[in-house]
Amino acid sequence: MRSHLQKVTALTTLVFSLSILLSPIHTYAQNPSSRPEEIEWTWEVRPSHVDTKLPNVLLVGDSISRNYYPEVQRQLDKVANVYLMATSTSIGDPRLPLQIAEFARMESVPFKVVHFNNGMHGWTYSEPEYRAAFPSLLAALHSIASAASFVWATTTPVKEDATPGPTNLRIEARNSIALSFIKSANIPIDDQHELMSHHADQYEDKVHFNIAGAAIQGQQAAQSIRLLLTKP
Repeated sequence: MRSHLQKVTALTTLVFSLSILLSPIHTYAQNPSSRPEEIEWTWEVRPSHVDTKLPNVLLVGDSISRNYYPEVQRQLDKVANVYLMATSTSIGDPRLPLQIAEFARMESVPFKVVHFNNGMHGWTYSEPEYRAAFPSLLAALHSIASAASFVWATTTPVKEDATPGPTNLRIEARNSIALSFIKSANIPIDDQHELMSHHADQYEDKVHFNIAGAAIQGQQAAQSIRLLLTKP
């Protein structure tokens, strides 16, 4: 009798454990809001040597931000510890706030400045959906850096339009949507779109800029961050 009871207990425990393990997968599969691209990625970088006497800066973006991050690091050497969280997850995808929160828990440092952008991915999300979800990005960033100063980087133009995206018409629409929130929140702007519209000769492919172009971007991004680091 005891042996039979032990077997039943073990089986019940196994079923319960499997239900816990499988439930997030089931929930994710049933979530209509998350529309992953063919390739999804995250790219997180932290300083190799953190100087605890310096303020911490966070860049949030995608592969464009990832490309100019090294120049920002170089420009702010001995001025700030510069971190990067780049991802293909777009505004509108419920995974984005979760990724931001996970990154902050992992790094566990206070950020004085957050330089952020999100607009080059997630083209299956419409512009009305982008507008509806934009406040969730702001809320996620404020939740991990409530005392930080923020600066928004506009999404850069592309060399050639693609279907369903990116296209320059949709990029301009998303920039306009973002600016309506950014200006309301009195967040300063790093206008990377305007900057790179004057450097059409610096593309390395249809979307990204070459090393020289990324350096130009990084210099302007670093300057916008410096201005905020000097604020009391």
